[in-house]
Amino acid sequence: MVVKKPRIVIIGAGMAGLVAANKLYTSPGTKEAFELCIVEGGNRIGGRILTSEIGGDRIEMGATWIHGVGGSPIFKIAEEIGALDSKQPWEHKDGYPKDVLTVAEGGLVLDSVSIVEPISNLYRNLMDYAQGKLVEGTETYKKNSSISNGYSDKLSIGSFLRKGLEAYWNSAKSGDKMIKSLEEAVFAMHENEERAHTSAGELSDLDYNAESEYKNFPDEELTIAKGYLRVVESLASVFPSGLIQLGRKVIKIEWKKDENEAAMEMENRYGSSRPVKLHFDDGSVMVADHVIVTVSLGVLKAGIRDGSPSGMCFSPPLPSFKKDAISRLGFGTVNKLFLELSPTYKEFKNFPNLQMAFHSSSSELRKQEIPRWMRRTASLSPIYNDSSVLLSWFAGKEALELESLEDEEIINGITTTISSFLPEPKTRKVLNSQQCSNGNALTIEFARVVKSKWGTDPLFMGSYSYVAVGSSGKDLDSMAEPLPCVPSTPSHPLQILFAGEATHRTHYSTTHGAYFSGEREANRILKYYNL
Repeated sequence: MVVKKPRIVIIGAGMAGLVAANKLYTSPGTKEAFELCIVEGGNRIGGRILTSEIGGDRIEMGATWIHGVGGSPIFKIAEEIGALDSKQPWEHKDGYPKDVLTVAEGGLVLDSVSIVEPISNLYRNLMDYAQGKLVEGTETYKKNSSISNGYSDKLSIGSFLRKGLEAYWNSAKSGDKMIKSLEEAVFAMHENEERAHTSAGELSDLDYNAESEYKNFPDEELTIAKGYLRVVESLASVFPSGLIQLGRKVIKIEWKKDENEAAMEMENRYGSSRPVKLHFDDGSVMVADHVIVTVSLGVLKAGIRDGSPSGMCFSPPLPSFKKDAISRLGFGTVNKLFLELSPTYKEFKNFPNLQMAFHSSSSELRKQEIPRWMRRTASLSPIYNDSSVLLSWFAGKEALELESLEDEEIINGITTTISSFLPEPKTRKVLNSQQCSNGNALTIEFARVVKSKWGTDPLFMGSYSYVAVGSSGKDLDSMAEPLPCVPSTPSHPLQILFAGEATHRTHYSTTHGAYFSGEREANRILKYYNL
């Protein structure tokens, strides 16, 4: 009887899963060596990459940026397939919003020189220090070093930033209460941007010590003109029909914790004796020799919580080091809100790149009519110059609340907020004092609303990972450890492997981190078989 080929099953058709499958399928000799398939719980490929459309414009509901073109595998693929240029405008084709208008709640347009830039520079310097970018010995380095000295291992980015702001105020000559309130609002605006960048609902949850381990690629950041989905489709284009199975949600993985038992099943390839068994939500099962798990950290977190219907459970349960890492690491929700301006709104081509500085809860200038879920949003801007589609980012509790709102509630909340920040252009003034403009509210009409819903999607349960206070980069390494936890040899077979952005120590939360992790696990299997 012919010995069966080792069967490799990859769970998830996102970036990590597709890269792993692409590597295993295209490496020399592997078509003859392996039986390979991808099982995907949803009805599409891409995972947290989802290109869509609104008002004739191409938009990204999930992953958006190539974070630095120098060394990025995503940039390399996008360039090779000609996806970086398009005749049709696209989201952020102009890069980051330029010529921003920073306005305080109530319509006070903030002076860039006296208020916005000093606080923005302070914030950037603090983050550069936390990320290890400042040169030791400089005056800025010394100031920030004094802020962090003496802190415990549980220092958060949030507490570090606030200590920096307090130090700035203590050294400032002016004690003007109004100016201080505006500076605090601008600083909070940058903190809200950071929440969306990291997915940490609160920066007090974001670990300070791990911040310097995170790595960025050099050079400019780009969005993909023809859509991020083009990269995904390129990776999947080499597969034969049937290799990717959609609508196949795995709810349980059985594996052999006893290495001897697993080794015996690996040697017996005459029946269905393979050491790993996958259980699907439709009641069907599949056996495999090796399984690469690429589901989100959110799904793994749900799986270790008893009784969660959205999680993936393991039998026997995951070892404690793996469960502890899953529990300690952070996994937050970030959502994007797109709003198409109505054609009846005559000035839509003049809508500014608006940065919104909300007043603190103790401020007398706080507008009670602005809804709570809008108050931690940093900006509202056209997706590119002259676009009729506006974009705003939400994180944490506000992102989850956004998912539950009806379109009418969203439009009412947005228009109320805009009316507080943008009075009629003819009455708007640039101010840096206690004066406020009291022009008529700017009336805006919207034709359509589109929002992402990553937090409540049972296939993701959130957006991307971060290193939370109480966890560390070691937990990301633990996430990447295969099972069983012994050196992989024929007598100790490799059963379950883990990939995805939350398994990469220095590039977590990114698509290129997911790419590297998929490549890593494919190489682990190739090395196991000496291929």
